[in-house]
Amino acid sequence: MKVCGLSTPTDVDAAVAAGADAVGFVVYPPSPRHVDPAGLGALVARVPEGVASVVVVADLPAAEAAAVAAAAGAGVLQLHGRYTRDDFAAAAREPVVLWRATSLAHDPDLTVGLYGEEMLLLDSPVAGSGERWDAEALDPRPDGHWLLAGGLTPDTVATAVRRVRPWGVDVSSGVESARGVKDHARIRDFVAAARSAA
Repeated sequence: MKVCGLSTPTDVDAAVAAGADAVGFVVYPPSPRHVDPAGLGALVARVPEGVASVVVVADLPAAEAAAVAAAAGAGVLQLHGRYTRDDFAAAAREPVVLWRATSLAHDPDLTVGLYGEEMLLLDSPVAGSGERWDAEALDPRPDGHWLLAGGLTPDTVATAVRRVRPWGVDVSSGVESARGVKDHARIRDFVAAARSAA
């Protein structure tokens, strides 16, 4: 269970207290959830052992993104979008675990590990928008470790988990009170609902 788009120390504390298995930090300036790399290390340092720190990028060159994640002390780099096998190979030179995030709009190969990633994340066509998509239409579903994302909220996640049976779930806008502003009560409710369904 990953809570993404965290940008303040209290966001991190709330996600960890709720029982998230992973927390995500977006390094992508157009996003309202963007965290400047200069402040990334302080947020990552709040994450306790046993909870994965995930740096999420969408346009940084892969090698640069991996260096940013490693410098901040994050254990995972999530390459989101049209990164290639060569990009993943470049990022793999740094001591970070790689996750691949994509959308069915890009007609991706859904083989988990295809580019050397340990996790596959399937998102809506517009990442971070809260837009729902028809995950039930996945045929076949990915095998292995994959996360369902896109349009999940505390009210919808349990149904999605029961119907789609992903390995895990990812949420960002679905636990916000305003765009880019995390609602800590919604984070708690989301984690509880997802765990009840699992």
